[in-house]
Amino acid sequence: MKLANPDLLKFQNYIDGEWRDAEGTAEVRDPANGELLGKVADGSAADAEAAVAAASAAFPEWSRRTAGERAAVLKRWYQLIMDNSEDLARILTLEQGKPLAEAQGEIIYGASFIEWFAEECRRAYGQTIPSHNPGMRLSTIRQPVGVVTCITPWNFPNAMITRKAAPALAAGCTVVIKPALETPLSALALCRLAEEAGLPKGTINVVTGTDAPGIGRVLTQDPRVAKFTFTGSTAVGKLLMAQCASTVKKMSMELGGNAPFIVFDDADIDTAVKACVATKFRNAGQVCVATNRIYVHESVHDEFVEQLRAEVAALKIGHGTEEGVNMGPMIFRRAVDRVQGLVQDAVAAGAKIEIGGEQLPNGENYFAPTLITGVTDNMRIAQEENFGPIAAVQKFTEEDDVVRRANDTPYGLAAYVMSENIRRANRVVEALEYGMIACNTGVFSTTVAPFGGTKESGIGREGGVEGMAEFYETKYCCFGA
Repeated sequence: MKLANPDLLKFQNYIDGEWRDAEGTAEVRDPANGELLGKVADGSAADAEAAVAAASAAFPEWSRRTAGERAAVLKRWYQLIMDNSEDLARILTLEQGKPLAEAQGEIIYGASFIEWFAEECRRAYGQTIPSHNPGMRLSTIRQPVGVVTCITPWNFPNAMITRKAAPALAAGCTVVIKPALETPLSALALCRLAEEAGLPKGTINVVTGTDAPGIGRVLTQDPRVAKFTFTGSTAVGKLLMAQCASTVKKMSMELGGNAPFIVFDDADIDTAVKACVATKFRNAGQVCVATNRIYVHESVHDEFVEQLRAEVAALKIGHGTEEGVNMGPMIFRRAVDRVQGLVQDAVAAGAKIEIGGEQLPNGENYFAPTLITGVTDNMRIAQEENFGPIAAVQKFTEEDDVVRRANDTPYGLAAYVMSENIRRANRVVEALEYGMIACNTGVFSTTVAPFGGTKESGIGREGGVEGMAEFYETKYCCFGA
């Protein structure tokens, strides 16, 4: 891997300000072609315990620094990320598979959390409370929760780290991160730049390893850990929540989704199609807020499908570093097998493949961008998060009925509404049981707004002022006369 700054390529764990080997190593491969990118430290539960101990020891000094002092270090980290953005994007593309343009966008998006929270930590205001007793003075202050542990996913290996670590560090917390083993190089590169920025030893730590259950138990059950934050599947999230319960930790969980995309008869079809492509095929559909169920009013169904088919046909598939590529591989073979199974199940139940529907010859992890119609609510593809490049279209007639169908899921992460009628748009946005709603757009994530879901899609929020509040405890202070 050729980089302008080869020092960004790290393969050891980063614990207590040191780059440490583990007893073994684990391979990291390019999902596009299987090429070996390197071997990272295969850390253990003992390595995770060492990282937690380092974070615990570093917390008193880091938390006592002024907000301005912490902000200065974080802004240096932000600038170093921006200065090395091309190298970071290349690392991300090679280990994750997304097109280089998408990877570059993720690096900038990820860095924005560091900049924003560096500024937001100056506003950790408390309150003076009008007292119930003239002889007492009441107030509240905000203080950092303590050691924060994070488990982050492979689909956004840069931004999902900064979205958690930036507000934690800005608040005065210290951090231990376990990145997905498919994409550890992005996490280690971020730590190398954090080290250069001047983050004190122990304030940020990364442990990579194949022993996910063992490492996970330390990060969720060690009594020195005050808060645990996770992005991943609902099934795994539930297990981790149960483990956190033993020490009653604060938690943030960003879990699975089953996002509806509703196209009303008064929608601008060009806008709706472009929004659908943006939310459905980005990162080969491997996005928690990607469209999963596309509901189109019967009067505009055929027009929408025709235009969407043309857009899907125009997508260029290939290695993420190739010029003009719109979609890269999926992360591993079992993801391809899963989406293939969902398509086959839908077709067997009466759905029709309009385009795609098969594995591509580019490599074992490539699946064709796919459009299927005739989908019904009882099919697996309508009930499960497909997490792949499959646009599954259903028809609807009545507004109330489509809202009911959209809400008929245990998930509640994101939803999309396409309508030029402002009254209808307001009605539907308020009626949908989701944490985030996008109207007439397919892209809504931003540093300055809260990101998170309802129901089994998680608890807590990341981003915005709500994301900062997740890393504080509010302390009530009562002073007698």
